[in-house]
Amino acid sequence: MKNRFGAKSISSAAGSAGRQSDAVRWPKATLAGGCFWCLEAVYQEVKGIERVISGYSGGSGDSPNFDKVHMTNTGHAEAVQITFDSEVISYSKILEIFYSIHDPTTLNKQGYDVGEEYRSVIFYHDAGQKKTAEEVTENYAAKIWSDPIVTQIVPYEKFWPAEDYHQNFYRDNPNIGYCRVIINPKLEKFNKQFKDLLK
Repeated sequence: MKNRFGAKSISSAAGSAGRQSDAVRWPKATLAGGCFWCLEAVYQEVKGIERVISGYSGGSGDSPNFDKVHMTNTGHAEAVQITFDSEVISYSKILEIFYSIHDPTTLNKQGYDVGEEYRSVIFYHDAGQKKTAEEVTENYAAKIWSDPIVTQIVPYEKFWPAEDYHQNFYRDNPNIGYCRVIINPKLEKFNKQFKDLLK
């Protein structure tokens, strides 16, 4: 027997179920660990990672951009938002890579990049991600780094994509100095340590 919404409501329900299923199969991870160019370059090489967007998260105020984040006190961190296939790669493995390719023991600093916008943060999207982040931090990161881990584990609120010229930065500019000196060593470390995860 049809309800008062008719067949359309059944179709809408099916669409909603489909979207929920997609969210389980293709969840998001939002991470900050220094310059977003570095994280993006590495995660674009990982099997099961479908999309990586560079942007800003964890601050106050709407519509942050590069100048606002770096020249004023918005509190945002440079971050990446990753869409991944949970049937190919786990969230915990994504976090193991995260802890291996940046230094989570230096507060508001990654190499020559200094400031709150370069802090180390895991923005968890749900309770399951929070639990996994805490476990990986304690059981993996704390064992591969001798100094205390200062990575923040905080609830995800919002993510703003960065300007177009920041997207696919390493792929578009592999020969500039920053990419050769800073990003290449991170890629080499990833390729050596996680070679089975290379696309």
